[in-house]
Amino acid sequence: MALRLFNTLSAKVEEFQPQQDHLVRMYSCGPTVYDYGHVGNFRTFVFVDILRRFLQQSGYELKHVMNITDVDDKIIRNAAKQGVTVGEYTKKYEQAFREDMQTLSLETPELIVRATENIPDMAAFIAGLEQKGYAYRADDGSYYFRIAKFPEYGKLSKKDFAGMEVGARVDVDEYDKDNARDFALWKAPKPGEAWWDTAIGAGRPGWHIECSVMARKFLGDTLDMHLGGEDLIFPHHENEIAQSEALTGKPFARFWVHARFLLVEGEKMSKSLGNFYTLRDLVLKGHKPSSIRYLLASVPYRRQLNFTFGGLKQAASSVERLRNFKLRLETGHFEPGSNPKIAALAQTARECFTATLADDLNTAEALAAVFDMVREVNAAADAGEVRKNDIPPLLAVLTQFDQIFDVLRDTDAPKIERILEWAQKEGNLDGVSNGRADVYGTLTSKVSDQGVEELIAKREAARRARDFKASDAIRAQLAEAGIIVEDTKDGVRWKRK
Repeated sequence: MALRLFNTLSAKVEEFQPQQDHLVRMYSCGPTVYDYGHVGNFRTFVFVDILRRFLQQSGYELKHVMNITDVDDKIIRNAAKQGVTVGEYTKKYEQAFREDMQTLSLETPELIVRATENIPDMAAFIAGLEQKGYAYRADDGSYYFRIAKFPEYGKLSKKDFAGMEVGARVDVDEYDKDNARDFALWKAPKPGEAWWDTAIGAGRPGWHIECSVMARKFLGDTLDMHLGGEDLIFPHHENEIAQSEALTGKPFARFWVHARFLLVEGEKMSKSLGNFYTLRDLVLKGHKPSSIRYLLASVPYRRQLNFTFGGLKQAASSVERLRNFKLRLETGHFEPGSNPKIAALAQTARECFTATLADDLNTAEALAAVFDMVREVNAAADAGEVRKNDIPPLLAVLTQFDQIFDVLRDTDAPKIERILEWAQKEGNLDGVSNGRADVYGTLTSKVSDQGVEELIAKREAARRARDFKASDAIRAQLAEAGIIVEDTKDGVRWKRK
């Protein structure tokens, strides 16, 4: 089934096909490593992950490049304040971002590239723009892009800049959404700032040139797809288009796909409002990474997500319901044979799941298709209508689901433990209450799956010997380790809290 995506450039949903057979060359804007990633950042990164997983599930091969912006205005300023080099400052936050990717089960792109490792290429790119008349050198040694020479400027953001002040310049990397001026490609060094010596002189790159250069270097003149958050449409992506197409004379990217902002408890996320949360903040508040990932993925990328703590609790319940359903299929006792009704449910769920994701990545409808199957199969199982041969097709649907959403494997405990160790090292446990600490104690239990099975076997042996004191003691031991034991008509099932 053909994938259809909303293309910001054309402002409509279009069928996506890569230029080269089944190879998708895609570029996504990665983090600016000046601080820890917040939940708004990760809404976009989860969207990119869901898309790349669906592309792979659809049979495409990926060459996905993501940048690490490790030099920009904020980084230069913060490093100078701390009296450290840019590399020393960004190393900590880049490592934290990579750990946070693992925490949220984000796949690693085929290439992750740092801006500071490609500065000579940026200087050469700027020199090429100057030769073509699109860039000019200011008296201080900085270089700017001449917007007036690129008449298509504004085609991505759909803004009309006809009345802009010709020749006016803007030096900062981030600026007002209507501030269309000649933007800095290269910034001459200022006292106390980091700089690099290049063929066009001393200085450092502007933010916008970084992505243009790295995308072209590793993916070619025209990308299949460029991804990012909606906040990057202008000026960042608009400027990328201008400088890239000015140099090559070719379209920079065929598809531009942007994820919307999120709100937190109905308001724009802001430190001043006290609703600004990093991923680590949320885990330290006792929320599982799987719940956070599920909530971020549950609302389609083009709809605004209202991120609430009530929603996180609901996400945790949804994940638990799916895990329990999978456990029931794997451990339940079913009569031989098959039931055509159940096979039809599995087939319908599989088809709807694929079709809704292919329709502009509608994750909400994809989830609905899976939960419809879960509800109806649970009811059929309660009525004794599910047979042994029905189980593989149902599990296949869950496998297809988890290849995209990746929440069924219970890998939360080691991720939480890693963040706890980080928080202890950073002295950042002040906000953790005793009650929350108890939650962490269960989630970070060292009891392995094999250890749990062995304890359950000992408990069953004690029950058969009618040694109920011993069996209760083992159940209490498991509970203390965060293991819930359920005695059902199909046998004993267990799960981690």
